[in-house]
Amino acid sequence: MATPPTDDPHPAVPYGTPEAPRIAVRGEARLEVDPEIARIVVTVATRGKDRRTALDDLTRRNTTTLDLIKTYGDAVERLETGAFSITPELTKHGRGERIHAYHGRVHITAELTDFTALGELTTRLADQELTRVDGPTWALRPDSPAHRQARQQAVKEAVQRAREYAEALGTSLAALVELADIGAENHEPHAVPGNARMRSAAFAAEDAAAPLDLEPQRQRVHAQVNARFTMAPPRL
Repeated sequence: MATPPTDDPHPAVPYGTPEAPRIAVRGEARLEVDPEIARIVVTVATRGKDRRTALDDLTRRNTTTLDLIKTYGDAVERLETGAFSITPELTKHGRGERIHAYHGRVHITAELTDFTALGELTTRLADQELTRVDGPTWALRPDSPAHRQARQQAVKEAVQRAREYAEALGTSLAALVELADIGAENHEPHAVPGNARMRSAAFAAEDAAAPLDLEPQRQRVHAQVNARFTMAPPRL
């Protein structure tokens, strides 16, 4: 009985012929561009003797923090509330489990496009009581023109490389056989860490702190393609 045909997950790569030799090349592009957004994570904390007191205090602090961020208007592109928790703290001594206090936390994420406002906002947030600020994390938008620019540059480099090979053989390219997009962005646009990390003091200062001077971190964009061409038969 004949064995039924199966689909080969790794089909053989077609080779050229003497009449239409094939060239396979890889094109790459690496760019460094300015970031488009900056992300900060704000953790607002509270502590109370009973659950209701801790919850009310956390609600007040959370509202104050959100109101402060919203005063920056269009400079804030996105504002989101993340994890929220109220956790009991048990006494370390004595018999049985008794609740000593309650700790509350709420996490807020803000994305800004105005980096001048970013320095002032982070300073004002860090100047609040029981408030922690982490960041900024610099990034590009997923649809940033920088990604398109890198891909186009990688394609041009592949064509140029193939043309140089053909010229070395005294011939020229005839046709494009295949263009494969291989990991066009090895760089994750919202995962490049920033170079600043801040934590607030437990209590606010008497006078307003000077705005923090933040230098945006350049973003790396990497594009890569494989290209296959045929060329006119060279005279060897």
